Amino acid sequence: MASSSGNDDDLTIPRAAINKMIKETLPNVRVANDARELVVNCCTEFIHLISSEANEICNKSEKKTISPEHVIQALESLGFGSYISEVKDVLQECKTVALKRRKASSRLENLGIPEEELLRQQQELFAQARQQQAELAQQEWLQMQQAAQQAQLAAASASASNQAGSSQDEDDEDDI
Repeated sequence: MASSSGNDDDLTIPRAAINKMIKETLPNVRVANDARELVVNCCTEFIHLISSEANEICNKSEKKTISPEHVIQALESLGFGSYISEVKDVLQECKTVALKRRKASSRLENLGIPEEELLRQQQELFAQARQQQAELAQQEWLQMQQAAQQAQLAAASASASNQAGSSQDEDDEDDI
């Protein structure tokens, strides 16, 4: 089944994926490059056939997303019913792997530390942060007190020197 658009190269399975499957399936068999290319084209055509049929089934059921059930119905309607039990097994395996992947992506589970221990560590970190904040506040308060004392001393010193200066001026006037 040839596509009417000229971009068939964009709609193929990557050769590396097919080569890997061939090596895993037939490890001791050499496969010619043109045979590999034929397998790629057959796989691509099979996928187009199944997905087109699944899309028609999906549209008939007035759905917008092709579900695994649509694909299974497409296999049956195209005469590939003998594959359905294996397809269902693979579907179940994919769901299991996806569920494990979702669970494994949880950061807490990846740490391997019990939740109670994580909570204890969190509380400890909060306590340390509160202690540091209190120390900083204490230091700032002490600095403000010292600055206020210095300002008072400077004001008292300035006042004393003003008084000394004015009494000196009075003394100077008395001398005249």
